[in-house]
Amino acid sequence: MPGSPTATVEPGPPTRRRGPAVALLAVTVGFVLADSAVVTLALPDILRHLHTTVAGVAWVLIAYNLVLALAVVPAARLAGRGAPTRSAAAGIAVFAVASALCAVAGSAAVLIGARCVQALGGAFALVGCLELLVAASDDRRGVARWVLAGVVGTAAGPVAGGLLTEAFSWQSIFVVQVPVAALAVPAALAVRAPRTPPARRDRPALSPNLTLALLSAATTAALFLLVLLLIDGWRRSPATAALTVMVLPLAALAARPLTRATRAGRRAATAAGCLLVAGGLACLALLPSAQLAWTVAPQALVGLGLGLTLDRLTLVAMRGRSPRAVHGGWTIAARHAGVVLGLAILTPVFVGDLRDAQQPAQEAVTALVLDAPLRATDKVAVAQGLSDALVAADGRVPDLHPAFARLRLAPRDRAAGAQLEADLDDQLQRAATRAFRNSFLAGAVLAAAALLSLLPLRRRAVTA
Repeated sequence: MPGSPTATVEPGPPTRRRGPAVALLAVTVGFVLADSAVVTLALPDILRHLHTTVAGVAWVLIAYNLVLALAVVPAARLAGRGAPTRSAAAGIAVFAVASALCAVAGSAAVLIGARCVQALGGAFALVGCLELLVAASDDRRGVARWVLAGVVGTAAGPVAGGLLTEAFSWQSIFVVQVPVAALAVPAALAVRAPRTPPARRDRPALSPNLTLALLSAATTAALFLLVLLLIDGWRRSPATAALTVMVLPLAALAARPLTRATRAGRRAATAAGCLLVAGGLACLALLPSAQLAWTVAPQALVGLGLGLTLDRLTLVAMRGRSPRAVHGGWTIAARHAGVVLGLAILTPVFVGDLRDAQQPAQEAVTALVLDAPLRATDKVAVAQGLSDALVAADGRVPDLHPAFARLRLAPRDRAAGAQLEADLDDQLQRAATRAFRNSFLAGAVLAAAALLSLLPLRRRAVTA
């Protein structure tokens, strides 16, 4: 790599014997980066199980992304002073232990603390695995594997988390990571990598890293808010939500061969990607009803936009810069700082809009109950049940079914009761959809702002 010093490497194991080790290291990279969003579909379950708030459960995401963003570059510099093998193995081991702690956490505070430790171990694992993947093959293929593993992990994380939550529990998300990480520790120790002496440190590539940060902030709306809308707003199961949001990673993967086929230049592909993400989020802000099908096309746009941008920007930010792990760390820091920025901006907007929507939603619910063709005593019972549901929801979209399940209606009134429940659910779903509108629009603005970070590149190209 230009600017990198040469180092003598002891002969390592034959390449054919490194295959399983390389696969485990790539999977570990995917797991570490998937953890930035893997709990997204489990957040409603975590919220209920740990008795916290929407703002509180957001910290399960914020804590991990914040620590990873702050720790990854210092971790790369510390790892550069020693052997990458040891730093990677130690980081993976810490990640495994912290994942186990996440699985047994009995409170939000413990879970958030364990997530911080998990991110710290993950930072060392990421930069160490980058050097080991390069040592196991060559610079081009090693970096490409590292980038691809990260893109796949980031995109597929929420889907995997949702399916595990539905099949088992939210704790299973962390349980499955422990054995894989445990196997990756000896895999890291099996790959010999050179100890690189201090090298000149180019400044981080500002423009691609800034674009990565803004796109990551925007994507938070598609991953975090869309999941909350599907599960808490539209009352879909985690498995249904997981299958729905699978559109996004599939579209991101489909963008790779599409880009190669069109042979689009880097700036053109990045600009198109930013516009696609912005357009997809704007479409999510204008959903006409609570039908899952309406979310497919917007997600496809966001996924295509990410597929056009994430790996290209990462490779551009690292190309020709040394030390390699430090600049790989800068790209990770930029992406996860962007996630934190997105959560910090979008969560208060969403919580505030949801709070503002409660009063008109309650008035509409009251009007529907009063107009229902039910006896007065049944209306009073429904109203009391709905009041209890609203109190239990504590600011979230309430589940009205228990209020109707406890209701004892005469046979002739059951059809009217079922229709009233359907009308009330539809009213609340529409109110929830409107409550997310401004947050999705804010995400679209962040994606559009990422276009501005391309202007310095264009200006330098003109004056060069």
